[in-house]
Amino acid sequence: MSIFRFQRFSVQQGETAMKVCTDATLFGAMAPVAGGERVLDIGAGSGLLSLMLMQLGAGHVTAVELTEQACRDAAVNFSASPWSERLELVWQSIQDYAECCDQRYDLIISNPPFFEQHSKNSVNLRRLARHADLLPHHELVRLVARLLGEAGRFYLLIPAHEVVRITDLAAAAGLWLTGRVDYAGLAHSRAKVAALTFSRRPEMFVCRRLVIYNAPRAYSEESARYLSPFLLRFAAPADWQQA
Repeated sequence: MSIFRFQRFSVQQGETAMKVCTDATLFGAMAPVAGGERVLDIGAGSGLLSLMLMQLGAGHVTAVELTEQACRDAAVNFSASPWSERLELVWQSIQDYAECCDQRYDLIISNPPFFEQHSKNSVNLRRLARHADLLPHHELVRLVARLLGEAGRFYLLIPAHEVVRITDLAAAAGLWLTGRVDYAGLAHSRAKVAALTFSRRPEMFVCRRLVIYNAPRAYSEESARYLSPFLLRFAAPADWQQA
């Protein structure tokens, strides 16, 4: 059984197609959570981002996931976490969920399928997780615009080459890009993904580049600052024994 252990929770990921990775973990650690937010996690997978947002102080997270396999992992992870009573797991497509949802969210987060019209992986579950066939980006943006509260924020991780297209789609739906963080593996590396924040109201736009590693497996000071409350490698020895 594949389990990734964090300081305050663990992520069973034996059935979900997409495993815990550095980009997703950093994305979760940098989420714009002030405290008490009602959050919607679209494409929750094993529940990693939902759990991280709860640790950051979110009030309640609704995690919507399409695949039964990932839901089985997320159900175990939520039940074993310190926040089980404030985590809601929904096994459903986000399209079907949105049809019946009258809730508006303070924060919507998504690490969505990355690729549209690219060659597909032969493993079906991984194909569903990595490709946007069942949730095209224009559909994702449309649903977010419908479910986001007036003062809410939309936060997503997207390939760097898709930023302009996603930003245009969001603008057409009435969502303004207010923040962009490009993740570069090393100082000399080109950023492959970007964390974007949108709101319904125009704000001062902040764009920056974050270097994840100073050297292979050696986190930069900035990425370590975000990840240190989560990863076991930053925990005190006594915390390791309790995890």
